Amino acid sequence: MYQDKILVRQLGLQPYEAISQAMHNFTDMRDENSHDEIWLVEHYPVFTQGQAGKAEHILMPGDIPVVQSDRGGQVTYHGPGQQVMYVLLNLKRRKLGVRDLVTLLEQTVVNTLAEIGIEAHPRADAPGVYVGEKKICSLGFTYPSRLLIPRFSAKR
Repeated sequence: MYQDKILVRQLGLQPYEAISQAMHNFTDMRDENSHDEIWLVEHYPVFTQGQAGKAEHILMPGDIPVVQSDRGGQVTYHGPGQQVMYVLLNLKRRKLGVRDLVTLLEQTVVNTLAEIGIEAHPRADAPGVYVGEKKICSLGFTYPSRLLIPRFSAKR
């Protein structure tokens, strides 16, 4: 039976495609009694191209693979040293709207950075967290039928 718990999984360094497939499998197999989960992972070097991404957005990929993603946005680089958090939540069950979750995640990052002396802020015109004008944390979202999969990454 469902309890108000969120399981946190430390997955280490993993290929992007394997984690993406595992998230889809998790989503497809869960039911109303499944726990929500947070996955913490680093990826091998990869560019993920969201639904708004175009080939010309990737200027010089070199040997780094480019993988299509079902999230919104354009292109995001992931690689070792960059912490990615996948938040696998049933928003309906938690009575959260998408905007509520975005605000909660952004504020969590701002508060965490403040604890180590970094002054950061969200921006109303673009999801994510910024230090000055530079983005330090990106957020990307996927909307499967029953839940939202927000992803955010930050450089360490």
